[in-house]
Amino acid sequence: MAEKAAEPLRRMLGKPAKTVPKVSVLVEQFKLERMSTRASTSHSVKAWLRNHVVPKWGDNPITDLQARPVDLWLKFLPLSPKSKVHIRGVIRELWEYAMYRSDIEVQRNPMELMRIKGATKRQRKPRSLTVEEFQSFLAQLDGAFRTMALVCISFGLRISECLALKWSDVDWLNAKLSVERGIVRQVVGDVKTEYSGRAMSIDPAMLAVLKVWRQETQFAGDGDWVFASPLKLGRLPWSYPWVWKVFTKAAKNAGIGSLGTHTMRHSYRSWLDAVGTPMAVQQKLMRHASITTTMNIYGDVVTDEMAQAHSKVVQLALTKQ
Repeated sequence: MAEKAAEPLRRMLGKPAKTVPKVSVLVEQFKLERMSTRASTSHSVKAWLRNHVVPKWGDNPITDLQARPVDLWLKFLPLSPKSKVHIRGVIRELWEYAMYRSDIEVQRNPMELMRIKGATKRQRKPRSLTVEEFQSFLAQLDGAFRTMALVCISFGLRISECLALKWSDVDWLNAKLSVERGIVRQVVGDVKTEYSGRAMSIDPAMLAVLKVWRQETQFAGDGDWVFASPLKLGRLPWSYPWVWKVFTKAAKNAGIGSLGTHTMRHSYRSWLDAVGTPMAVQQKLMRHASITTTMNIYGDVVTDEMAQAHSKVVQLALTKQ
């Protein structure tokens, strides 16, 4: 019985002790093997690692990143609760990766023991524009940026999806717009979710806006970007920072305060409400994976309802003051 009880200890002593990797070493390997291929996600993760995790914990073994010390550290960081959740998530991924590599024994991830207060509470209420505010804003834009604002608010596109549109995505005969890709920091990638890549109806008035812009732009080939940048000789669309700068200036000149590019998407959702669009139809038009399970169970919405709701929003966007 004594021999049997001593056997596990004997096996342990016969094995060389594992060296637990430092966080900085683990991070470099993590970037090579497990980093997300989505440009926006990988950029964010690298920023959290570079600016916060590695400077603080880089010389420590991963096993030092226990729940309490990490929690205390995060509490004193001058960041929003949501940002702290992202950092905790990155550290959680590092723990999972270390277990995957057998650098440490498989165990419960200590980051699961942490709770960050206020993580689900918005720090700033999303802004939606009224029809009058949007018209004032639109009056300060021209060319590509005017069309861009109309496309974003008429279809509820994310700016990454809008900038990644090509003329081949417009089905002129059947009046459909396909969202096939996104572009973040001038890197083309997939759309955010599988539900984001859907063909949407185009109202005749919006189709006319796109036709006018295609006649004006010097990059009108099927393979060209709808919002190609002349500064890049059409090889790339306008960059997000440039669009944000133009939109910010236009909003200031219109006297409607500050806004972000995502304001168009928030406004789209508000306008869908304003024209009485059923919630199930809104889910499909917003191209969300799910609002609730019930919304998905009720199945696909009739295309006519989606087209009617889209047309009502376009009418609001193109209303003359």
